[in-house]
Amino acid sequence: MAKKEFTYRGQTLQELLKLSLEDFAKLLPSRQRRKIKRGFTEQHQKVLKALQKDGKSVETHCRDLIILPYMVGKIVKVYNGKDFAIVAIEPEMIGHYLGEFALTRKRVQHSAPGIGATRSSASIAVK
Repeated sequence: MAKKEFTYRGQTLQELLKLSLEDFAKLLPSRQRRKIKRGFTEQHQKVLKALQKDGKSVETHCRDLIILPYMVGKIVKVYNGKDFAIVAIEPEMIGHYLGEFALTRKRVQHSAPGIGATRSSASIAVK
């Protein structure tokens, strides 16, 4: 079975690449549309320029940057509070924020209960 071609709101990736930023913003949800309409910050513009130039890989702290169509195929290292998480941008990520793909919290891994965690374990001698 052939892989289904990616579309975003009925537009293929090639069609999205041809759209201007204002036309693309009309396809986005209201929060992202408003952010683009108000303009990008200096830090966002710096990252976008680096990605447009030749940047295969760019490090950034801008977790609130919206993923645009021309960013597909690039690698962005997004800061998660401790180190830079590698995010390879795919077509399905268009319209989302970079921070959604660089998790800031580790998954909790519970082990056996410690001494004193329950009433019965309080009476057990420590080894």
